[in-house]
Amino acid sequence: MRVLFVCHRFPYPPKRGGKIRPFNIIRHLSIKHEVTVASIVRSEEEASEGRDLARHCAHYEMARVNEPVQALRMAALLPTTSPSSLGYFYSGRLARRINELLRTGRYDLVFVHCSSVAHYVENAKACLRILDYGDMDSQKWREYSRYKPFPLSLGYGIEAVKLEREEKRLATKFDMCTATTRGECETLRSYGTGAATDWFPNGVDSDYFKPSEAPYDPDTIAFVGRMDYYPNQECMSSFCDRVLPRLQAQRPSVKLDIVGADPPPSVRRLAKLKGVTVTGSVPDVRPFLQRAALMVAPLNIARGTQNKILEAMAAGVPVVSSALAAKGVDARSPDHFLVASAEDQYVTAILGVLGNPQERQRLSHAGRDRILSHHAWEKSMQRLDNIIGSCLEAKRERPRELRETVKESQ
Repeated sequence: MRVLFVCHRFPYPPKRGGKIRPFNIIRHLSIKHEVTVASIVRSEEEASEGRDLARHCAHYEMARVNEPVQALRMAALLPTTSPSSLGYFYSGRLARRINELLRTGRYDLVFVHCSSVAHYVENAKACLRILDYGDMDSQKWREYSRYKPFPLSLGYGIEAVKLEREEKRLATKFDMCTATTRGECETLRSYGTGAATDWFPNGVDSDYFKPSEAPYDPDTIAFVGRMDYYPNQECMSSFCDRVLPRLQAQRPSVKLDIVGADPPPSVRRLAKLKGVTVTGSVPDVRPFLQRAALMVAPLNIARGTQNKILEAMAAGVPVVSSALAAKGVDARSPDHFLVASAEDQYVTAILGVLGNPQERQRLSHAGRDRILSHHAWEKSMQRLDNIIGSCLEAKRERPRELRETVKESQ
């Protein structure tokens, strides 16, 4: 097949959540199909790094955008019914290149990752069109509105309403709509659009993220995630304020490593607290992850799958997660990881692992085994292949059914 793949972040290198899923889909589809990728980049550094995507696809189109210009595009959409997100991910140059590709080439499959770029191809003519929402972004904006101060809370609330309306509209434009988790798929189905829906999970590179033979520090806990992402900022501020002091009151030697790129001043200030280290960008998160006794994922705002949880479990590092973040992981608490919903539950779960090497070892083995069985990219891509195959078969059956209906009416 000839595939046109459109995504909202240039999918190479796959260093962050918004790039990992599309990259693995592209790499898989390219094994048997001719894949052309189209996306935007925000800097010369991102463009330079992204050029190595050529090793994983037949062709790519890269359009450079300017952050101030994109911010103006977002602002221009504020008084309209269109989501501001569409302005942020819009590029006139990319739109022209995609239109040219669609005009000059015949694509068997148009695959879109993220609803914010679906408008580029919503009217494309192709044998099959699939929109992979990944997460339902409108619901994430709705969560933001509960945590942001006024008037930002109002802005996020309005954006949530506009984006949900757009998600519903786009669902009717594609042959199949997919999501990252069963829960996100249920949200999509609750819209009542009548669109065909399914889901396939995120995976993890379990060879890259694997257990280390080096000893861990029984007093160190870690949080790994990009710190320019508001849910990560919010959860670390809350954790350091409400949970960490209670942990240190019972185990004074407890330390917290906050590992992730681009921490804002509010996160950097957390390093002034007892036992807290804020690393900023690091060349490799694995040494920080593998020397920790456990990883915490106390997110209060979370949609879909938190790749950080998958990576920690694959590395054999026990995870204590919020109930909300745990919904995106195909695993059970307390069998494979631990889930907490209140401060005292976090304290009990974390101290229970720090003080019990046997329990840590149990969770280490059980967590990795679960990732290997339920979050391997190979199995996820098999599920995607089945989705594509079923869609193609349904489209082949439809003309046959129409012909038989015509014959019966004659």
